[in-house]
Amino acid sequence: MSARRGLKSACLISTLATVLAGCVTDDEIAGYAAEKPGFGVVAAAVSVSTNGKETVWVQNRQEATAISDRVHAMVHKKTISADTAVQVALLNNRGLQAAYADIGMTAAEAWQQGMLENPRVSVGLLGIGAPEVGAVRAIEGVIAANILAMATRKARVDLADTRFRQSQMRAVDATLELANDTRRAWIDSVSAFETVAYLNQAKMAADAASELAQRLGETGALPKAGQAREHAFYAELTGQMAEARLAARLAKEELARLMGLWGAEVDFFVPDRLPNLPRGLPRRNRIEQEALDNRVDLRVAKLELEAVAKSYGLTEATRFVTDLEIISGVEAEREIETEYEINGGNLEETKTRKTVVTPQLELEFVIPIFDSGKARLRKAELAYMRAANLLAEKAVSVRSEARSAYTAYSSTHEIARHYRNAVVPLRTKIEEESLLTYNGMITSTFELLADTRAKTGTLLLAINAKRAFWLADVNLSAAVYGGGASAAAAAGAPSVADGGDAGH
Repeated sequence: MSARRGLKSACLISTLATVLAGCVTDDEIAGYAAEKPGFGVVAAAVSVSTNGKETVWVQNRQEATAISDRVHAMVHKKTISADTAVQVALLNNRGLQAAYADIGMTAAEAWQQGMLENPRVSVGLLGIGAPEVGAVRAIEGVIAANILAMATRKARVDLADTRFRQSQMRAVDATLELANDTRRAWIDSVSAFETVAYLNQAKMAADAASELAQRLGETGALPKAGQAREHAFYAELTGQMAEARLAARLAKEELARLMGLWGAEVDFFVPDRLPNLPRGLPRRNRIEQEALDNRVDLRVAKLELEAVAKSYGLTEATRFVTDLEIISGVEAEREIETEYEINGGNLEETKTRKTVVTPQLELEFVIPIFDSGKARLRKAELAYMRAANLLAEKAVSVRSEARSAYTAYSSTHEIARHYRNAVVPLRTKIEEESLLTYNGMITSTFELLADTRAKTGTLLLAINAKRAFWLADVNLSAAVYGGGASAAAAAGAPSVADGGDAGH
């Protein structure tokens, strides 16, 4: 009889749990238990924002080996493009894998919230060693279940799902940030090597001028001040060359770090010059709307507001009752019944043992006498207002960043075209005319070398202007899709006023 009543008590709790939490099914939380929960959303968003680049979530040795072999085939002793560098970084950067692990953690949390809380079972033995009834006088068995946890199950799952979707968008933002940083590092590396090439040309001219000055000084045709001037220029240019080579090596090392390369894999090359400027730029009259529709960090802020709103609702639902439990069980107690009867004139005593089973049902809760929940409710209200204001501020910042990025993009394109189409051709024309007059013995050797040096300085300005444009192109993508747009906007467009120091 006791087993049947205990089963009835367990069934009561199970039925109550089903009624209170029946709106959340196992199918709804099964997706959180997948091997790579929600990663398809991340991969699709990254592909759209990076022109088809692929990202992976590595979770075992076989996948890691396959990625390593693929990366080796892409970079080892090869000249890589910007797209290749970005793809390798998305496949091979370990920090990105850590960001993807956050998705799994929030999925596990949503999975955990979807499960019913385990009931607590309590078994008590009373009257141990009682001589009149045997070893134990009574046995109590109690099963306790948290009714409040059952009642709020759907709300907690909804909140955990919002956090899960938020972690997906954060992973997308981290992926885009890595892609943008890698592309910037590639641009810096290539422009540094291009700067080295032009400085090497200028050094050759300075070497010739220094040697000529020394010979003329030996004949007395050039005063010592003139000799020192040419030697000083050559010495300064030699120092600039060393700085430029160092900058190129460090820029390439930064690129290798973002790509996650080490050991033999760092044996790769970058092109000697940046890509040519595009002939024209597409007009983007809806740049603000594009950013509002696509910015991943704005979606994160929206999900934060949604999560706080759901948390606020959960706080309001549990304002007065913070702990509510139903306790169901049975008590089996042994009793001794004594019966008397007269047999043959003698009074005989007969004792029989009997087990009495008593069902129990208790409801346990906290009485909100001192803490009425007003403080928790006020805290939730302020948290919601904080999230709402941060979202509004984020929307304003996104609009401004998009406008600034597009302004820098179009302006740096015009500046780079000006150097390419106007300044560099004029310097080239001056050098050509100087060569003609030098051949006609009208212009001196030093005047020819001075014009060559001036052209080299102009070429360096043109390189820096082109670098500024391609960096602005990356920043525009970050402003529209996310991934470090705030940092890029704060840094501003690279200046072209430093001339020969560009790329150092």
